[in-house]
Amino acid sequence: MSKATKKVRDKWRAKEWYSVFTPSYFGEMSVASIPVEDPKKLIGRVVETTLYEITNDFAHQSTKLYFLVVANTGDRCDTILKSHEYSTDYLRSLVRRGSTRMDGIFTASTIDKYLTRVYIVAFSHGRIKGSQEHAVRQVMGKIVAQKASQLTYSQICHEMVLGKMGSDVYNEAKKVCPLRHVGVRKSKLLSMPLEAMQKAPEVKPVEEEIVAPIAETPAE
Repeated sequence: MSKATKKVRDKWRAKEWYSVFTPSYFGEMSVASIPVEDPKKLIGRVVETTLYEITNDFAHQSTKLYFLVVANTGDRCDTILKSHEYSTDYLRSLVRRGSTRMDGIFTASTIDKYLTRVYIVAFSHGRIKGSQEHAVRQVMGKIVAQKASQLTYSQICHEMVLGKMGSDVYNEAKKVCPLRHVGVRKSKLLSMPLEAMQKAPEVKPVEEEIVAPIAETPAE
């Protein structure tokens, strides 16, 4: 028993702690510390936190963020946003009897060649027609396409997570039917451009998928 304890203690002594920082578009804040023996093992690690930890806004506690470590210098780890999502409890709290939920899932390639999947959700005031649902999803797709054609990955992440994209969809889609909530409930980085992969060769492709144009797809 004592020998086993000694081995565990020695293993931890061999590890060093590295601070994980959010990317510049989320303030370059230290959100976690990772103990590793070999710093090469840091690349590709994913750290989970909440938007609340970054903004200190209690309203953001229901948004989970996942950061992918892509580089380390000294005891510092730099990251990019791998994905984000509403918490299950928060998404469930948005559901109301007599209301229609509309989901749109879109694939977007930003101007700096990052491929991301965007999941938008909208809830109406009262029941609406199928034609109205279709029109709202068309608005979602149009806004995502406009954003992707104008913004870098860092900029589109900022707008997805902090609500600008959802707000833009809401402002146009409310002309179709009364809405009480619109937001990007989830995003997921699918692939990075070759230049980014060369800078962080240890990072495996985030997800191997066929690159598709932005299009409306069935909800999950």
